[in-house]
Amino acid sequence: MQDRFAVKLFTAAQAMGIHTTLDTNGSLGNRLTDAELEKIELVLLDIKCWDAGRHRKLTGMEVDPVLNFARRLAARERSVWLRFVLVPGLTDDADNIAQLARFTASLGNVERVDVLPFHQMGRFKWKELKLNYTLNTVKAPAKEAVEHACAQFRAEGLMAY
Repeated sequence: MQDRFAVKLFTAAQAMGIHTTLDTNGSLGNRLTDAELEKIELVLLDIKCWDAGRHRKLTGMEVDPVLNFARRLAARERSVWLRFVLVPGLTDDADNIAQLARFTASLGNVERVDVLPFHQMGRFKWKELKLNYTLNTVKAPAKEAVEHACAQFRAEGLMAY
């Protein structure tokens, strides 16, 4: 949401020889021009879910802008590290992961995939903001589930951790 500031910061950082990395869910990627994408050396791209309906339910937003941004990054040969949060009962469906893995592999610019196990460490933020936290009862995924998700990405030729 701070695209203008980020572009100015990345331009200055590059002028000083400092590596630039953008951490984003990609939903607002269309705000950046192709020239501005050149100021980004690495993108940490969070894709919450492949399934459009489930993505909408989880985030309140459409998945298409995220996927379109991923395609733009691939077309511009920008380096990407995909970050996928594994949430039991929400994003851990094998078909969802398999489709996301196939899409990710098709891009050709994804250097690594980080499968991030869901945790409750941010719960306090919701309470402080007086927001309804709907994931109170969700437990962290089992180690085997995380490894299975990594294996699905690896099966597509991706480096997954």
